Amino acid sequence: MYNTKEKTNKIRVGITHGDFNGISYEIIIKTFKDNRILNFFTPVVYGSSKIASYYRKTLNMPDVNFNLIKRADLANPKRANIINCYDREVKIEMGKLTDSAGELAYLALEKAISDIDKNTIDVLVTAPINKVNIQSENFNFAGHTGYFADKYKAKNHLMLMVSNKLRIGIITGHIPLKDVSAAITEELVLENIRVMQKTLQMDFAIPKPKIAVLGLNPHAGDGGLIGTEDKQFIMPAISKATSEGILAFGPYPSDGFFGSSNYTKFDGILAMYHDQGMLPFKTYAFDNGVNFTAGLPIIRTSPAHGTAFDIAGQNIASPDSFKEAIFLAIELHKNRTLYKELTKSPLPVKENGNKKR
Repeated sequence: MYNTKEKTNKIRVGITHGDFNGISYEIIIKTFKDNRILNFFTPVVYGSSKIASYYRKTLNMPDVNFNLIKRADLANPKRANIINCYDREVKIEMGKLTDSAGELAYLALEKAISDIDKNTIDVLVTAPINKVNIQSENFNFAGHTGYFADKYKAKNHLMLMVSNKLRIGIITGHIPLKDVSAAITEELVLENIRVMQKTLQMDFAIPKPKIAVLGLNPHAGDGGLIGTEDKQFIMPAISKATSEGILAFGPYPSDGFFGSSNYTKFDGILAMYHDQGMLPFKTYAFDNGVNFTAGLPIIRTSPAHGTAFDIAGQNIASPDSFKEAIFLAIELHKNRTLYKELTKSPLPVKENGNKKR
């Protein structure tokens, strides 16, 4: 029996396999093709050993082996470990939308969350799911972010896209564009500025982060000539954040902001809606971007791409974004642990300044 906490200080990374008809197993297997990566963490994959074996054969990667375990606390720190979350046979149909793939994606998520709550894994990296076939009575969300926010009752959370160049948070997340304007309120913008401030300090170890807030309308409303939301909601939120000591600036018109080098001057950027943030992010960081859910009590990251059904099983998917998601999760865990240690309440002292015994 292996107990990773006793035998090694390596962080235990839980990995959910996502939709098995997409590229999830391909990027997972390619990640462990060079076993030197195991020097940095102990992986525990939540999925199916049979599906993993199928893809090893399909991708002609027989040297990548998984250690089958029943519980995360039995993980071998020198191996890539896997836990079976499903005991029935499944039909693998690469590139196709199937109910069984959605069901198993959900079961993997549930098992991984149970383990991270029991502290048998330290962080969680989620391979891409399909937002259609995973829907059920138990999963009624537009994606991972809403699911995790609901699980942990995190009212104030933020989908944060991360790369070496950018950290872009999406204020309204996965909602239709026609609903964005009505969703933008002063309180929502202010809450997201606060979440961004907290995560940059706690998770990214930036003591005094500078935050840029983008406008909603063209030209950030042009003083109210092109929509009133920027003047009515966004500017007051920035003003309140500034009064709280947060270094928040804007609102900036997004075209000029990303068209110039202005975006490089900030530690975090808040976009009002999905494509406003995603378009520049994927332009600059398509191959190595990571999705991080800020505002949760756990660390959860994901590669910044989807299931890629169109290339499933063709052995052309890049594991780079998935690897970046793993290493970012490890870095965030270390930063958050240090932050909590540094911000612990000091020992009470007597009036003469001596510590109480």
